[in-house]
Amino acid sequence: MSTKGVDQDLIRQLADLLKETDLSEIEVETDDLKVRVARQATQVTSIAAPAAAPVVAAAPAAVGPAGGGDTAAHPGAVPSPMVGTAYTAAEPGAAPFVSVGSQVAQGQTVLIIEAMKTMNQIPAPKSGTVKEILVEDGQPVEFGEPLLIIE
Repeated sequence: MSTKGVDQDLIRQLADLLKETDLSEIEVETDDLKVRVARQATQVTSIAAPAAAPVVAAAPAAVGPAGGGDTAAHPGAVPSPMVGTAYTAAEPGAAPFVSVGSQVAQGQTVLIIEAMKTMNQIPAPKSGTVKEILVEDGQPVEFGEPLLIIE
């Protein structure tokens, strides 16, 4: 889609915020518009639905076991709702929210993602058992990246 009609000031503000926060990508969504500004080649993309995978190839992330692509398709995968830094505990040195084998209830906090200096609690989308944790404490995550698996 073209950026015609998109608030150019918004795009500039997002690009500036990207530089200030040293993030690789920022995404903003309203009812009828999604704007994503990514570093690499500082691209601006307006799309109607979230992409399943990043368009720009990056260095492979150490995510879960070999065949990490299969974890994204797993029915119990909990995807990252945003770009940011994943934390497994409320603060450094604290016990993690969950561990492999933990029983979780729907809505229970399983991780925190820091985005734009805001700590966002990530709730369990369903009750079940944590089968796999696919991110490490302090690891950068992308939008849609699988964080853990609950069965």
